[in-house]
Amino acid sequence: MKLARKKVLVVGLARSGVAAARLLVKHGASVIANDARAGDRLADSVAELRAMGAELSLGGHPPDLFAGVDLIVLSPGVPADLPALDRARAAGVEMISEVELASRFLRGRIIGITGSNGKTTTTTLTGELMRALGCDVLVGGNIGTPLTSLAEQATDGTWTVAEFSSFQLETIQSLRVNVAVVTNITPDHLDRHHTFDNYVRAKHRIFLNQSGDDWAILNGQDQAIAEMSRAPGVASKQVWFSSRGPATVAGANADLYARDGHVYTTLPGGAETHVIALDEIPLRGMHNAENVMAAVGATLCATGAPASSIPVLTEAIRLFKGVEHRMELVTAIGGVEFFNDSKATNVDSTLKALESFEENLIVILGGKDKDSDYRVLAPVIGERVKLVVLIGAAAEKIAGQLEGVAPMIRAESMEAAVSRAFDAASSGDKVLLAPACASFDMFDNYEHRGRVFKEAVRKLAGSNSVPASARGEFSGRKGELAPAESGATEFSADNVSRGHARLPD
Repeated sequence: MKLARKKVLVVGLARSGVAAARLLVKHGASVIANDARAGDRLADSVAELRAMGAELSLGGHPPDLFAGVDLIVLSPGVPADLPALDRARAAGVEMISEVELASRFLRGRIIGITGSNGKTTTTTLTGELMRALGCDVLVGGNIGTPLTSLAEQATDGTWTVAEFSSFQLETIQSLRVNVAVVTNITPDHLDRHHTFDNYVRAKHRIFLNQSGDDWAILNGQDQAIAEMSRAPGVASKQVWFSSRGPATVAGANADLYARDGHVYTTLPGGAETHVIALDEIPLRGMHNAENVMAAVGATLCATGAPASSIPVLTEAIRLFKGVEHRMELVTAIGGVEFFNDSKATNVDSTLKALESFEENLIVILGGKDKDSDYRVLAPVIGERVKLVVLIGAAAEKIAGQLEGVAPMIRAESMEAAVSRAFDAASSGDKVLLAPACASFDMFDNYEHRGRVFKEAVRKLAGSNSVPASARGEFSGRKGELAPAESGATEFSADNVSRGHARLPD
């Protein structure tokens, strides 16, 4: 890609935007960096961009700026339907995502992983499995390391394992994924995509540019994926994984499956091979067994490794420590365990987190609503949750949709939520942060939210002197939304940040 003396506009100045600007400048482009947020909210990014010689345009999206450039590179947090972008398209300006830019410089081959949930765990684990087989591996994308920051490190022999969000996929053009993984598809980001069909179409673009030499690793128990696999444009060889035995809703036989407490595969040669017992997987929940199967399938297809290599993969799975902010055990205080699942940014992810525990749960829900239906959570909350602690802008909506399901109280901060959850807990209970929402009303991103939760728990652990027996049982009434603590602010949509430059949850 020839960039020398081209005028390139980078829109959105979070990590991926700054990394894209860095790559563009290195290849001789004249970069203009734009963000809807003002400079005082982008201090670190602004300093680096100025140091590299980029021109800055902050605090809005001037239409003239968009139409007067040779190329526009969008960060994933920037909606592709901004009015300024529509005008740029009408003027014939080329527009690509940050991952598309990266793909034009990234050497080697790509394992691309998308889906509504499980992307980060599957991406991280796939990287570990590939390394266990001796592959040269880079891991990045929506997982937190922008692909553009990896472009200069890749060689012809490198496998890049990349997590792709729907936001990143919707504006790709030539990016080719040699092994595509789709973990699951459930409604998410409807505030951005507007309809479930639009969301599915964005995910389907991971198959764009694949050929019959490439692979698609697909969830055999997901109806939306089954329909996606039959849609035009899926030219790759299909491999299915299933948490319910070899049969799939797509009508095909699964190539990786869970049966009688164990995971098996018929890859690569067709004979059934034992992979691992479910109770040996160091991650809670059947959804994580699905993530393991997806990662094993991607690794075997990418490398062409024989069945004799599976014991190496089994040992790597046993040693896998999981991902920060994903079902992460923080600590126990007075017999009460605290789990950080801040990455549960949609309803289905929270549902899977709740289903990973039997009972005696106190769950912290809330944040920035994504036009979600929280009523889906009602059965499992009614069965397993003794108290819901609500935070953030979506508190009132969640309370309304879950009325009568479980006792509910509200907290004005994460620290208050942790404290009130602990006050209501007895020894043996578990406090779970699984918000079912984006984080941008109160935090920079889900990682920031998770760090604040963990810090609040550790602060509580350091100061707590109340024995579990003295706290007793919570006796709130089902469906009651108690007011926030004295001095708390009310949460409303008006408090939600509308900046476009952050990485999506």
